[in-house]
Amino acid sequence: MNIYICEDDRVSMERLSGYINTFIERYHIKDCEIKLFEDGRDLLADKGHKDIVFLDIEMPNLNGIYIGQELAKADKNTIIIIATSYIEYLDEAMKLHVFRYLSKPIDKQRLFRNMRDAMQLYANLTATLPIETKDGVHTMLTSRIVCVEAIARKIIVHTVGGDYNSVQSMQYWLDKLPSGVFFQSHRSFIVNFAHVSNFDHSVIRLYNDQFTAYLTRRKYTSFKNAYLLYLETC
Repeated sequence: MNIYICEDDRVSMERLSGYINTFIERYHIKDCEIKLFEDGRDLLADKGHKDIVFLDIEMPNLNGIYIGQELAKADKNTIIIIATSYIEYLDEAMKLHVFRYLSKPIDKQRLFRNMRDAMQLYANLTATLPIETKDGVHTMLTSRIVCVEAIARKIIVHTVGGDYNSVQSMQYWLDKLPSGVFFQSHRSFIVNFAHVSNFDHSVIRLYNDQFTAYLTRRKYTSFKNAYLLYLETC
C-alpha cells in the first residue's frame, strides 16, 4: 500500500506522517510506504500507484482540489483525504467525492478512526475472488464485478471487462462477496453498490445504465438504507 501526503507546511507534514506511522505500527499493517511531497506538480508526476492520498488545499502552484481532480481522473479508486484549515472549500471537496475532509490541526484519534475506515475501503477495492468457468479459473477484483445474475441454471458474473459463466452457485457468491458492498436485491441478482447508477422500487440500473437488475419491492427499504450507508463510508 502506498500512502501519499502532499503538504507545503513542513511541520504539518511531519505531524501527519508521524501519526500515520504510529497507526501502521499499532495495527501491524505490512508493506506500507509513505511518500511525502511539498509540491502538487511533483505528486502528479510520480508514477507510483496511489492508494491513499492526503492533500492540503492551499499550496503554491497547484491547489489540492485540482490535484484531487487529476488523481480521480487517473484512478477513481484512489482514496483522497483532504486535510486543511480552510472550511470554505468543503463544497468543492464534496463535489470531488473525497473520502474524508479533516480540519487542521489534525486530531490524532479522529485520524485513526478515518484511517480504519480507509483501510476497510482499501480492502474492499483490492479484494479478489476466483471466477471458475468450464474453461478455467479467472481471478477478478471484486470491485470490477458489477453484478451476479442467475438465469435458469446459469450463473453469470457481469464485470466491467465482460461476462463469465460461473460454475459456482449463487450461494457461493453470497458467501464470498463483501456484504457491505454487495446486496442481494432479488433471488436472481447480487449487485455492487459501487456501480449503481440509479434505482426505483423495482429496478436497479448499474454501470452507467449498461446493466439492469431486479429489486424486490419488500427489499426496497433495506436496499436503500444499505446503499446510503455505503455512500457514507466510501
